[in-house]
Amino acid sequence: MDRNALIVGASGIIGNNIARHLLAGGWTVHGLARRPPVDIPGLRPIAADLLQPGSLRQALAGLQPTHVFLATWMRQATEADNCAVNGALVRNLLGALADRPSLRHVALVTGLKHYLGPFEAYGKGHLPETPFREEQPRLPVENFYYVQEDELFAAAGRQGFTWSVHRPHSVIGYAIGNAMNMGVTLATYASLCGETGRPFLFPGSPTQWHGLTDVTDARQLARQLEWAATSDAARNQAFNIVDGDVFRWKWMWSQIAGWFDLAAAPYPGHPTPLVEQMSHDAPLWRRIAERDGLAEPDLDRLASAWHTDADLGRDIECVTDMSKSRKAGFLAYQDSRDAFFDLFARLRQEKIIPR
Repeated sequence: MDRNALIVGASGIIGNNIARHLLAGGWTVHGLARRPPVDIPGLRPIAADLLQPGSLRQALAGLQPTHVFLATWMRQATEADNCAVNGALVRNLLGALADRPSLRHVALVTGLKHYLGPFEAYGKGHLPETPFREEQPRLPVENFYYVQEDELFAAAGRQGFTWSVHRPHSVIGYAIGNAMNMGVTLATYASLCGETGRPFLFPGSPTQWHGLTDVTDARQLARQLEWAATSDAARNQAFNIVDGDVFRWKWMWSQIAGWFDLAAAPYPGHPTPLVEQMSHDAPLWRRIAERDGLAEPDLDRLASAWHTDADLGRDIECVTDMSKSRKAGFLAYQDSRDAFFDLFARLRQEKIIPR
């Protein structure tokens, strides 16, 4: 059976990993982005802007995808703007493919803000109890994830393809220039602490330090995306996706510190945001990059301190239930400590962080 994938957002942390995963499995893979990656062997790049419907149709002319993987968004100043813009991304893309009889399945990646609310109301108000479960109702607030889902459902009804929605927690994996990248942010922070002798200080809340949590390796997400795209049991369903283990940051922080040959600083009992800790580090990073021949001298392209602070600063325990997809047949597991360590090793190999 032909498996011809179109990955939308191929330059991001999720798109990059799903592309590599599908290519390794023998899929034909096209990668769409405004600046599609050129470092993934076998990927067929498509340069297009999802907010320009006319040029988007031209870019996709003649393409006959069997499966589409939507893993992109554009951050806006307000959630109302997020809803308008990010809903349009899905609507324009699926509208450009409306006449393709080849299309069988569309997968949409969102996240735990489905349960926690958008950035304007993040972790506030009346939230569902943990562990988060797919059947929990939407929150009564604007949320661009809901708008994207509704665009997907409407297009599926018109065009006849099946769909799946995937809700990862913080995604850990290799990507450069990504707006939400905890793993690379922590790697740069640890490298700076090692360079300067500053304490390697957990930046988040007491709830996150002491409570249980989980994360999502981008490779684990890629496995679930392929499974859902090819499994009858996953048709027209939403699924949580995390690694399958749980941990406390007070343990994981010491593990990360040890990988970088650092001592984990005692937790002070309150947040110390990375936005503040790293606010003056860009010139230092550039000097380190020039000295060590690193591939990316711009710290702002590596560290998304604001997003890592949002995740680690929450005052709600975040644990995700995976029973639904397990019952449907998805049994893959990923050790979360290995997720961080594998990423750090690759960042050194690619000369993104110093040795």
